[in-house]
Amino acid sequence: MKDNYFNPKLSINCKGKIINLSTPLTMGIINVTPDSFYDGGINNTTEKALRLAEKHLKEGATFLDIGGYSSRPGAKNITEKQELKRVLPVIEAIVKNFDHPILSVDTFRSIVAKEALKSGASMINDISAFSLDDKLIDVISQNNVPYILMHMQGNPQNMQQNPTYNNLIYELIYFFSNKIKHLKANGIHDIIIDPGFGFGKTLEDNFNLLNNLDKLAVLKLPILAGISRKSMIYKTLKTNSLNSLNGTTALHMSALRNGAKILRVHDVKQAQECIALHLYN
Repeated sequence: MKDNYFNPKLSINCKGKIINLSTPLTMGIINVTPDSFYDGGINNTTEKALRLAEKHLKEGATFLDIGGYSSRPGAKNITEKQELKRVLPVIEAIVKNFDHPILSVDTFRSIVAKEALKSGASMINDISAFSLDDKLIDVISQNNVPYILMHMQGNPQNMQQNPTYNNLIYELIYFFSNKIKHLKANGIHDIIIDPGFGFGKTLEDNFNLLNNLDKLAVLKLPILAGISRKSMIYKTLKTNSLNSLNGTTALHMSALRNGAKILRVHDVKQAQECIALHLYN
């Protein structure tokens, strides 16, 4: 399908920097948690996170997504203080060492979001769609930054305990429509939707969602696909996250063909190559 079929909002304003989404872009993941599902905490120091940021940026990432709260299924809950201690030094170090990086903070907490924006972040990535902290809306509105609105059934501690849907795609469109209406009523218009692969969804749900991602075009907003190295890949291939890069690349092409405008990834180089091939296909 051609991009003009989807006709989403094609730009976002990141603290005065206009980002054009007519061509798909990549968001490099930087998890500063000790229990990340993929890297197991390998980047949970400021120095290591800084090296990964450099790698992502050199390989072509437009955005860097900094996360200090593990949202893998069954992850341990941590305090706001712990989350702030993890993410703020990393944000500050990246801002200091790189020229105008576009940083997203992966949090559902308004206090963390507020402090991260003060430290140099310019986008909020919220797995909870402001259901876990509705004060997040005020922070986004007051700072006039883009917001990644994700769908999740339940919370990270229980989301994979028998998730069920009558009609997954219809329910997601209904969910997003109501959330978007609320955000716009509060003056928030730079919205990116993330259907939440692996967040309260079965293996079958995830592939149903991927194959019908284009149905979300009715929302007229950019779509972010976060499928990098997730269990929908490695369980299907009977392997593990460390050996799921090839499967990730295959599904990234599917996501791009079905309208994804941002790929949130662990492996920027391969995602960039996928986008380049997609543009010639």
